[in-house]
Amino acid sequence: MPQAKAQCSMCTINAEQGIKNGNTQGKGLNSGILYLLAIPYLLVAGVGVMWFLKYKKKQQNNQPLL
Repeated sequence: MPQAKAQCSMCTINAEQGIKNGNTQGKGLNSGILYLLAIPYLLVAGVGVMWFLKYKKKQQNNQPLL
């Protein structure tokens, strides 16, 4: 299996040394990546919910009274 070397040199060295020394630095690195990945999705979801609630309120106000 060919190895991919897509990380910056500091990240690669940090991950390798953490594994060799039995440290849990890799877990922190993974948590940071997931945190950075989740923020844009949460922001888009928040905007979507706000838009939906505004649309729903507008629809309720436009209904004719019977």
